[in-house]
Amino acid sequence: MNIRALVLLLAAALAACARSPRIERAAPADVVFMSDFGGVDDAVAICKGVMFGVAPGLRVVDLTHDVPPFSIRDGARLLAGPTAYYPPGTVFLAVVDPGVGGSRRALVAHSRRGQFFVVPDNGLLTAIADRDGLEEVREITNTSWMRNPTTSATFHGRDIFAPVAARLAAGANWREVGPIVTDPVRIDVPSVARVPEGLRGEVVALDGHFGNALTNVGAADFAMLGHAAGDRVTILVGTRELRLPFVRTFAEVAVGEPLLYVDSRGNIALAVNRGSFAERYRVAAPAPLFIQGKEGR
Repeated sequence: MNIRALVLLLAAALAACARSPRIERAAPADVVFMSDFGGVDDAVAICKGVMFGVAPGLRVVDLTHDVPPFSIRDGARLLAGPTAYYPPGTVFLAVVDPGVGGSRRALVAHSRRGQFFVVPDNGLLTAIADRDGLEEVREITNTSWMRNPTTSATFHGRDIFAPVAARLAAGANWREVGPIVTDPVRIDVPSVARVPEGLRGEVVALDGHFGNALTNVGAADFAMLGHAAGDRVTILVGTRELRLPFVRTFAEVAVGEPLLYVDSRGNIALAVNRGSFAERYRVAAPAPLFIQGKEGR
């Protein structure tokens, strides 16, 4: 084979590689995938198939696909939960997207932990921005990163977010996705207020199928009220008044009895030992919460 023929063959091979949707490297970063798709249909499997087609050997970790439908607030909370347990370079793919097909932007964000977030621009980044910080955010406009230049109006998880997440995990230059965004959308975050009688906060979520009531009151804020382990604490959930024992763990009260404790994330939570606090007391989230301080504090 002469030199000219060899050069032409090499050029053809390089062109074929450039046209290929696959990006190969020995060990892609993990993708942590969250959505409100549920498990009834094939949406999750389709998104994974798109990612595997872009980055063979990719590992996808399911955060949850049971975010309450359209609940950006729950999605933002759940997305921020596991970031401390994953290394830099991890790609978080979150599709809770009630505005799909509308004017909302599609984003890639790089956090100060060195992790990537592929999300619709609807407030899902709020808790990440507040806790981990954002180094840079870009809008996804580069159609070569998408599954097809023409995308579905209703399935951007398949056509935009999944292929972008896979390319990031495979090591592509993320700044190629599009222009810098300086104003990602935020959602309102409930705050805790100290009042003369105690603390005002909120039941922000229910703990899956256990029915524990999770609050935004941190352990440090609660400690300012002066309660010690074993004290009975007066609380108001909505308009319902309860007196709950403040304990370290569930087994410190009898089966079927309610309790107040500091949960694994460092916040105050309300539970029933081997039961559902939400069902027992008809609590739904969000709900206003008041915690009374110890007498004299």
